[in-house]
Amino acid sequence: MTTLTLEQTLALIIETLDDLKAKNITTLEIEHLTEVAERIIICDATSKRHVKALADKLGAATKAAGLAPLGREGDKDSDWTLVDLGSVVVHIMTPQAREFYDLEGLWLSPEALKDLAVQARA
Repeated sequence: MTTLTLEQTLALIIETLDDLKAKNITTLEIEHLTEVAERIIICDATSKRHVKALADKLGAATKAAGLAPLGREGDKDSDWTLVDLGSVVVHIMTPQAREFYDLEGLWLSPEALKDLAVQARA
């Protein structure tokens, strides 16, 4: 079990992504919107291979620091991989996927989230 604080975890994630040349690293505070996580980090990868390399490196770095990922979604040929670290969820995306899914727009608009939740229940 890890003894990293949220701020130390964020610093480790950002440093790891930056070391492998992730672009446009963005951190969103979401604890007021959901109980699932406290922060979301979204970054760009230059290709599907870069998405995989970033996710692999992030998994190894967090495990070495005692923070085992809870899950990972996205395969080796994916343009979007999610790494769930509990209090922080990391989305590694190609710029095209990031633009298409617009996670920043979704999470920064509580009304859009509410509308999605209502549609999912219907």
